[in-house]
Amino acid sequence: MNIYEVIKGPHITEKATTLKEDNRQVIFKVHPDATKIDIKRAVETIFKTKVLKVRTINVRGKKKRFGRIVGKKPDWKKAIVTIAPGEDIEKFSGV
Repeated sequence: MNIYEVIKGPHITEKATTLKEDNRQVIFKVHPDATKIDIKRAVETIFKTKVLKVRTINVRGKKKRFGRIVGKKPDWKKAIVTIAPGEDIEKFSGV
């Protein structure tokens, strides 16, 4: 898998912002088949930072109703990446 296919984008919420400020952790939406090693290599290569730890979570899609029709949003995977002290991802510093 290409390292640019592993990370789909950042997951920006209030909780993600708090984790970034307090614990140096950044949350990404990642490819469902990506492993922790793939995610670590991708973050270190793309953002040129040292990664200490990667935690992954498979998020189940929510059920939604559209009138009589019941649908479901797609399942996705997120990764919580812990950045080494003194390191920073510049693209997320203002978020």
